[in-house]
Amino acid sequence: MDSLYNGEFSFSNNTSKQDFELLTKALDASLSGIIITDNRQPDNPIIYCNKAFEDITGYHRSEIIGHNCRFLQKDDRNQNARHALRDAIDNGTNAVVDIRNYKKDGTLFWNELYMSPIKDGDNQVNYFIGVQNDISRRKKAEDEVKSNHAKMEQRIQERTKDLRENEEYLASIVQTVRESLIVLSPDLKVLSVNDHFINTFKVTREETEGKKLYDLGNGQWNIPELQDLLEQILPTNNPVTDFEVAHDFPHIGKKLMLLNAHRIELEGQFKDRILIAIEDITDRRAIEQRKDDFLSIASHELKTPLTTIKGYVQIINRLIKNYDDEKLRESVGKTGLYVERLNNLIGELLDVSRIQSGMIELHKTPFDFDRMIHETVANIQQGSGTHEIILTGQTGVQFNGDESHITQVVTNLLSNAIKYSPDHKKIGVHLSVLSGFIKVAVTDHGVGIAKDEQAKVFDRFYRVRDVQQKFPGMGIGLYICASIISNHNGTLWVESEPGKGSTFSFTLPLTSNHADKNGGDDAR
Repeated sequence: MDSLYNGEFSFSNNTSKQDFELLTKALDASLSGIIITDNRQPDNPIIYCNKAFEDITGYHRSEIIGHNCRFLQKDDRNQNARHALRDAIDNGTNAVVDIRNYKKDGTLFWNELYMSPIKDGDNQVNYFIGVQNDISRRKKAEDEVKSNHAKMEQRIQERTKDLRENEEYLASIVQTVRESLIVLSPDLKVLSVNDHFINTFKVTREETEGKKLYDLGNGQWNIPELQDLLEQILPTNNPVTDFEVAHDFPHIGKKLMLLNAHRIELEGQFKDRILIAIEDITDRRAIEQRKDDFLSIASHELKTPLTTIKGYVQIINRLIKNYDDEKLRESVGKTGLYVERLNNLIGELLDVSRIQSGMIELHKTPFDFDRMIHETVANIQQGSGTHEIILTGQTGVQFNGDESHITQVVTNLLSNAIKYSPDHKKIGVHLSVLSGFIKVAVTDHGVGIAKDEQAKVFDRFYRVRDVQQKFPGMGIGLYICASIISNHNGTLWVESEPGKGSTFSFTLPLTSNHADKNGGDDAR
């Protein structure tokens, strides 16, 4: 908890510090979720959260610090409670609201929020504190009581007919879905399978249904990874999604399967039954591997002749310095420029190849973070005759990381901001330190990104639909940026609105809150 008050508060004596430490321990011991936001910073970011807030929302602290509280509402922004909170923030007053929030996995929960301002001696609001409780059960109970009172008699008469029709309808869906589906009893006997399972694994219903899963096909489903899923993981982590299992089946060969499993927890005749959906991704993974192999080979093969061409262009540049032919010098200059662009593109493709193969290298050393940002901004500004980059804030930090890779991230974000805002000439960069994290935010006022595409822009080779024709690119820059920040145990995200611009932000921990993802300072 020292990070909450380092650089923010000072203490006149040890007693004050002990009182403050006692207070922060009390906050962490609270069963209510508690956050503190910094009203002095742009967008009022979160600078503190207790353990209960992490438990309620499902987010880790590193995914919370630096964000505005609105990220909990995801796309559900049109709520009266949000207007009440905005009024309270604008006026520096208290607020008590019930608001719909969403956990990291997308689950809706009702949040009872008490928000109060924290003012300094000049009556200025410096911080807000929010105390939150999950009241989903209460809301659900209230809704159920209202619904049951109004509709009980009518629904009893309709339910039998609806259930019969639903059973037939769901059975039709199960049989036509393009995945293998299995229903297991609590003791792992196969109760039913769909036609896709029968056809994919070359079996019959007679030799499948009613048998124990591990006994099917003379034990060919007695797979250690599958046992681990059903007996160890699913009982404690229901449901389980995207669980990979590879197995060599005697009759159909080696299969790579993606399993989604769910145990029914509701009371009734279906309680504790297990539903498993199996997607055969063998061919898809093979295609991806061939594509990655091609990408790696092509990038390396192109690098050698390009280096030679670049060398010859440099020689030509030196030889024609004294020539009077301006057109010739201009043509050679443009050739060198495009060779350098191609060299950078191949470098990015090689980065993608290294990331996919797990061979990206980080060389971490302490460096002046503010100096790195200033130099990067100056370099981009020098190359841009159309935009003004406005840098605000500072960190005052010597950061232990790979300076060249983080420079690459900032360069990419600034280049994108300029590229995608041709009609707006100001780009903003803001630096801050928030509760043990560096935060960098790059803001433009350009074309923006639709909500349904914001999470996808960090995927490899993904390009936003509305800009594909207007702006060239391969869709790998943000993928590389996300990988670099992730390998520094940081978080990269975007907030955007079409036609109004985007803000790309990333946070980096000043001290490692958890083990390095790749096992050391020279991570691969």
